Amino acid sequence: MAPDPAHHLQEIYDSLFSTYGPQHWWPAKSRFEVILGAILTQNTNWKNVERAIANLREADLLKYENLREVPSQRLAELVRPSGYFNIKAERLHAFCRFLQREYKGNLRKMFREKTEDLREKLLSVKGIGPETADSILLYAAKRPVFVVDAYTRRVLSRHGLCRETASYEEIQALFMENLDGDVQMFNEYHALFVQVGKLHCTPKPRCAECPLSDVG
Repeated sequence: MAPDPAHHLQEIYDSLFSTYGPQHWWPAKSRFEVILGAILTQNTNWKNVERAIANLREADLLKYENLREVPSQRLAELVRPSGYFNIKAERLHAFCRFLQREYKGNLRKMFREKTEDLREKLLSVKGIGPETADSILLYAAKRPVFVVDAYTRRVLSRHGLCRETASYEEIQALFMENLDGDVQMFNEYHALFVQVGKLHCTPKPRCAECPLSDVG
């Protein structure tokens, strides 16, 4: 563990932001679309999600009122590009049922919930785990909650900031306890981890070209 994790985390952020700049994440035209994207991106890459979202947009299903009524088989076909399409169609409908049951289908009402309470409720929805719930909280609800993914774990473990076997909660706490709870920074930081994970901190790392090669 680094002697000063707060300084180390800030160094990593500054280096990544200086190299890659703003990531403009999450790309969506509405908060409901962000939520759908967070569910569809499970176990796939964003290019595939974009194709599924485009299908939903063409079918006018990026609205709660329309999505909840579409037959599951039809929805599965539309989200096929995202993989595991039958499962993901059911998860999208599960979220719609949750939204109706808890908030009468009103996203604004949902977003008025306290962060801890909303997170707990989101985790009760079938198919929504910590990463998806936190993506909804950060990118749709604009709450200062750090999203942990495989790229985050890989970068941090290689820089001695966490164990490879650290839990989601342990890694998340590292950010929440050592950085100011700033929504914009958490937004950028997560997206920057994705960028460096794709380009440099790959399973077979390209350390010589990595902007973090001299950090820490």
